[in-house]
Amino acid sequence: MTENLIDPLSSLVEKRYAVVYTPRKQRNRFPENCVEVKESIAQAIDAANPEEHRYSAVVYGPSRSSEGFRLYYLVEWLED
Repeated sequence: MTENLIDPLSSLVEKRYAVVYTPRKQRNRFPENCVEVKESIAQAIDAANPEEHRYSAVVYGPSRSSEGFRLYYLVEWLED
């Protein structure tokens, strides 16, 4: 579902590994200040801390929303 929101030919957004701060994992987009981009999948998994609501994920972004915010879109959570 999320991939339909992103133009695969666009160079403005990229698939990235990240740690996402979110109290609930039911959301599929996150503001830039809740996403910490990592260089590798291993770094994202190592930096995750579920007790602090920080989860490793694959995201697309950043993309500018219609309200002018920079957002990241969830592709998948890396661990449950």
